[in-house]
Amino acid sequence: MKLKKESWIAIAIIFGVLLIDQILKIWIKTHMHIGQEYSYLWGKGIIHFTENEGMAFGMTLGGWWGKLALSLFRIIAITLLCWYLVKVIKKGSTTIGFVICWSLIIAGATGNMIDSAFYGIIFNDSYYQIASLFPADGGYSSFLHGRVVDMFYFPLLNGHWPEWMPFWGGEEFLFFRPVFNIADASITMGAISLLLFNRKVFIPEKHNIEISEQQSIEQEPSKDIEDSKTHDSF
Repeated sequence: MKLKKESWIAIAIIFGVLLIDQILKIWIKTHMHIGQEYSYLWGKGIIHFTENEGMAFGMTLGGWWGKLALSLFRIIAITLLCWYLVKVIKKGSTTIGFVICWSLIIAGATGNMIDSAFYGIIFNDSYYQIASLFPADGGYSSFLHGRVVDMFYFPLLNGHWPEWMPFWGGEEFLFFRPVFNIADASITMGAISLLLFNRKVFIPEKHNIEISEQQSIEQEPSKDIEDSKTHDSF
């Protein structure tokens, strides 16, 4: 079966993002220990190695069962995202922009899912040591209980909230605090672009009405021609 152009675009984006994401994570895991960091961009950007339990931007869902539930949720979500993308491409009811955005979200979710599913098996711990790939004594955890590797840190603004401000007055202010990875950035870019430039996806009824109206307008001239031919035959 010949694949459509949209399918090739989706495949290229998903595998491209996954390749870059995993190469960087494996390099970090095999060259740095947790807490180690390197500065760049005159100190505004930092490569800071940390790990989290699997949610984007360092958010966590604690406990053994919480981690398992999160991993299973990721698998179900990725499956549904892929199913929907295949569906709209086959129907031809989508745009290149939507395919790009949706593919970025799928790629990011899959990238973090790979960490959660396999990194606990193929790596040992990175605490106070540089981890080994496929260690002889086994990994640091079990299937679906791995930790996601994060590394990008941008503490662009640092200071304190004014004393008069409610709740946070006098407390330290830091932007941008979360440490993230390529997969997190891919999800964020895809989701924001989807909301900004592909809003018709979220109002399908109106979109379908516009399409049907356009089709009816295009069909009217041909109908007039047929009517004129009928009258001429008489």
